[in-house]
Amino acid sequence: MGDRIVTWPNALSAARLLGVPVFLWLVLGPRTATSDLIAAGILGLAGITDWLDGKLARMLNQQSRLGALLDPAADRLYIAATVIALAVRGIMPWWLFGAIAGRELIVGVALLVLQRRTVYGALQVSFVGKTATLCLMYAFPLLFLGAHSGTTAEVVRVLGWAFAIWGIALYWWAAMLYLTQVRDLVRESGMEGAATS
Repeated sequence: MGDRIVTWPNALSAARLLGVPVFLWLVLGPRTATSDLIAAGILGLAGITDWLDGKLARMLNQQSRLGALLDPAADRLYIAATVIALAVRGIMPWWLFGAIAGRELIVGVALLVLQRRTVYGALQVSFVGKTATLCLMYAFPLLFLGAHSGTTAEVVRVLGWAFAIWGIALYWWAAMLYLTQVRDLVRESGMEGAATS
């Protein structure tokens, strides 16, 4: 991991973060078919850049500590903003909001434990976690577009729910993997501390 700040992957993650307030305004402000379509497009772009920034980081050898923090932060912020906005609009049920918020709370507490008890600042992002995020990034715009009337909207809504169910399952699986990582790192750190004392 390098200390570089200005990299292509970091630029993509920053652009993704800048899209969050624009998305929220489009969903909760105008509430027109056009604004909904643009908001769904922003979500789609967020999903693509989420995959692309990791790919570029590896391909260009531009992995950085900032990127390791920025990428998952952008993912979580997008997911939180989207879930809240869609729940407020009545497009997504509150139980789905609870399932995602509960997972974020558990992982957040685990990260606090990790930072307080070890020298590690961030967890290794898993393939399962990235796949879960990608599924949810597809689910949200599909559910969003499926909220309108018509046969096409109904088909899109079914696809959206398929991605949402897979995404939630994988999201919780990734949480279990992160909790296992935290447990192992805390245990390892405790053993190292005992060995040096």
